[in-house]
Amino acid sequence: MRIRFPAPLQPGDAIAVTAFSSGVHPRLHGRLDDALNELRARGYRVVEGRCLREEKQDASAPAAARLAELKRFLFDPEIRAILPPWGGERAIELLAGLDFAALAELPPKWIAGFSDVSTVMAPLTLLSGWATLHGPNLMDLPLKERVFGNLALLAALETGVPPAQAQHEFYWRWDEPGKTFANRTRMLDGGAGKMEGRVMGGCLDVLASLQGTPYFDLAAFKREPAILYLENAELAPCAVLRALAGLRLSGTLDGLSGLVLGRSGAQDAADGQALRYEDAVRAALDGLPYPVVIDADIGHAPPQWTLLNGAWAVLEVFGEGRATLGQRLEPSGGSLASPGVPPMC
Repeated sequence: MRIRFPAPLQPGDAIAVTAFSSGVHPRLHGRLDDALNELRARGYRVVEGRCLREEKQDASAPAAARLAELKRFLFDPEIRAILPPWGGERAIELLAGLDFAALAELPPKWIAGFSDVSTVMAPLTLLSGWATLHGPNLMDLPLKERVFGNLALLAALETGVPPAQAQHEFYWRWDEPGKTFANRTRMLDGGAGKMEGRVMGGCLDVLASLQGTPYFDLAAFKREPAILYLENAELAPCAVLRALAGLRLSGTLDGLSGLVLGRSGAQDAADGQALRYEDAVRAALDGLPYPVVIDADIGHAPPQWTLLNGAWAVLEVFGEGRATLGQRLEPSGGSLASPGVPPMC
């Protein structure tokens, strides 16, 4: 599948906002309105969907309503981008109802976010050839502590490719508010390393459930050098081991140029005798014949990078806590994003 890249957004373009997984509870409508006003302040027309401002049974609306609204926005030529407020749990219900072959015949439009948003973005890239943006969710825009990650996302939407990025100095966890932790992005085997290829990935929790289906089949994507990235939201260490081992047994991890694991968003094992997260990763990935990076700025333990699924990426790790990521549309014929500009961190 040839990857096609959406045109950069221009003032006056229409951005649709729909929650095709979890909706926004009324107590968070103020934050949602702040996010929508951020888009309006940048000159965009916001088209608000009906599947957005409610949350019942872990979804914004019944599956049929969410599917109909997403399809309407995907096929509407006036809509230039679709930004869900965030992920959730139930996007998988929509996949069988989306005509990815028909979408492959249409000009691509921007889809951006992470978590369960990956469930829709992965087949859009792999089956329809649309480059998609894995990065901060719409509901992150009002959070000033995430300014650098948000700037990278907005730059990608407005220029067509993410800027060069470096690992952030610190990260934080939702379950330990007020604390920051030193970044530990590193090679699984220690030292320095480099990988290069077309980048693809998303949330391990949801993508592992798609292995063996057409919606996460990397065979055609891996005809070129490919980097796969995955990030854990909620899986306990033993579940991480099973998910990664399952991807390895299915052949998903075969033939890659590199594998990148984001910081885990889940609690690690507290019992000293129990399997811990990093040990689970090592048990599942031991012996892979290509570089593996862990604790990258990706996923549910912010801040995070913006990655353009389908773009050509070069990731270099210079030692623990020191890494740079550059992306461009094609492997040759141009410099990496933001040549001569210091990486955003």
